[in-house]
Amino acid sequence: MTGVAKKTVMRVLVEVGDVCADYQDRVFRDLKSKRLQLDEMWSWIYCKEKNRTEEIARKNPDAGDVWLWVAVDADSKLVPSWMLGKRDLATAKDFIGDLASRLSKRVQITTDGHRQYLTAIEDEFGSAVDYAQLQKIYGAVAENETRYSP
Repeated sequence: MTGVAKKTVMRVLVEVGDVCADYQDRVFRDLKSKRLQLDEMWSWIYCKEKNRTEEIARKNPDAGDVWLWVAVDADSKLVPSWMLGKRDLATAKDFIGDLASRLSKRVQITTDGHRQYLTAIEDEFGSAVDYAQLQKIYGAVAENETRYSP
């Protein structure tokens, strides 16, 4: 469609990504963020974890589930830190450690109910953070509860 080899396009995208990651790592320091929202998003590489076989693992060792951990400044929408990895405590600690190294002052952090955040944030920030978990509950409206309508 473009007349350019797919491998050439992929190589350029990888190079651009490396330059952007290096820039972010150098420049996103001593940030004065006030409110951060943290979350994880699931995806997969080559195949889902449940479909991964030994043969696939030999051909593509990165195949399987992958999680994008992301911190978003609630006011500016800047992404000071992100990480790809498993949805486990080790990745949570690495992610929160990287995030903490980029901040210059006390910050308010809001996450979902993922339990790994509790340990990682406590270990990295101690009491030098305002931390809350926001747990959304989906379901039918309880009896005698109605929406406000003018």
